[in-house]
This record gives sequence, structure tokens and C-alpha cells, in this order.
Amino acid sequence: MALGSLATALPNHPFKGHEWIPAGPGDSRSPCPGLNVLANHNYLPRSGKNIDLPSIQAAVAAAYNYAPNTFDSAFIQAQDCHLTTTGNFSTINLSDLAKHGHNCVEFDGSLSRNDLFFGDNLHFDPRIWSTMAKRLDLNKVSHDPKSKYITVEQAAKARAARVADAMKANPNFTVSDLEMNGSPGTTALYLTTLWDDTVGGAPKEWVKSFFEWEKLPFTRPLKQKTGEDIGNMLTAVLAVKV
Repeated sequence: MALGSLATALPNHPFKGHEWIPAGPGDSRSPCPGLNVLANHNYLPRSGKNIDLPSIQAAVAAAYNYAPNTFDSAFIQAQDCHLTTTGNFSTINLSDLAKHGHNCVEFDGSLSRNDLFFGDNLHFDPRIWSTMAKRLDLNKVSHDPKSKYITVEQAAKARAARVADAMKANPNFTVSDLEMNGSPGTTALYLTTLWDDTVGGAPKEWVKSFFEWEKLPFTRPLKQKTGEDIGNMLTAVLAVKV
């Protein structure tokens, strides 16, 4: 995989107009950290409401340097599932992706959310994430420079263990095509988004910022990424024996 190195770490993301401001009362957020990051930094409307496809295209290009059309099919899928509560077929509120679309866009075994069966599949779940963080060794950094990064193997094994946990705990766990493809796909997506090719891993501090704070940990990458890059990462994730 040659994704290219991401740009310099930038914890405070000081670009005017794109400062990090977490969701406030009345704001809408999704089960997807990547979309919430975009809203928290005003690449999508901070309200998280009435978002259309051109807004998604502009946001992923400006913040993550993905090709603008990379996630068109995901947005169209949400439309086809009639998830929107905005009253306008061409727009969504971010929370629509959780509350009205189980096993259409959202699925069981999320890396950072609980399953719908337990009542809240929308908000970050510290207990779920704590287990993921331990499996990824996010808080273990030694004198070995490699300890600062997550590898594909680590991420793939942690994902598989999370799904196994969910299958045991949730009597209504849905083993669907969406689950079997979507679960490794989300791992491939966050790895692609946060990957640093110069070290062959995703910096742990960036992963923590992305999931725990839903905050951009870097400046805009210099090299554009595409759906093909995500597909290549997915192939690597699926190749890991778990």
C-alpha cells in the first residue's frame, strides 16, 4: 500500500473557521466518527443538519483530501433506505444514520458504539472503546518508535474480537452481508484516513483524537486518497488471520 504520508500532526487545528468545537445542545451527530469530525471542525455544518451530497464531497476533500466522489455511494445508499428526517430527500441529519437505518448504513459490532439492541447505537460508548483501546495498545508506548503506531494486523484482530464480543452479548446480532462487509470496511476506512505510509501504520495519538474527541489530529494530507486506496486497505485487513 502506498497511501503517502499524512501531513504534520496538528492537535489544535488552528485554521480560522475550522477550529474544533464539539457538538452542543440540539446539534446532530452520527455513529461515524469521521462525519462527526467534519461537523466539529465546520467542514460540514456544525449543526450536523440538512446535509446534502455536495456538502459531503466538499468536506471530505477539504479535510481528509479524499477524492470528492469517494463516498457518493454511501450517501446514495442512505437515500435509498429513506433514512432522512429532514423532509427533503436530498439531505440528511447526521443522527439519521443511526436511529432510522439499522442494517442499512449502521450495523452491529461498531468499534466505538454499542448495538441497537442495547438502546443507544448513536453515541460514543466509553466501555466499548476502552476494550478496543486495550486491544490496540493505544496507551502503551515504549522507547521503540514502532510502538507509537497501529498496524493493519493489530487493527484487524481488534475488530474481529469486537465483533465476537458483540455476537456473544447481543441475542439479536445481525449477521448480514452489510455486517460482514461493513465491519472490516470501517476498519479499512479509519486506517486509510489516518495512515502514515512513511512508518507503515496509523499514529496512536491520531486514532485516539479521531475516536475519543472526534477531532482532526493533522493538517490536510498532501496526497489525495480514493476509494481504491480504501479497497486496497480492506484487502490487507481481510488478509489478516484472526
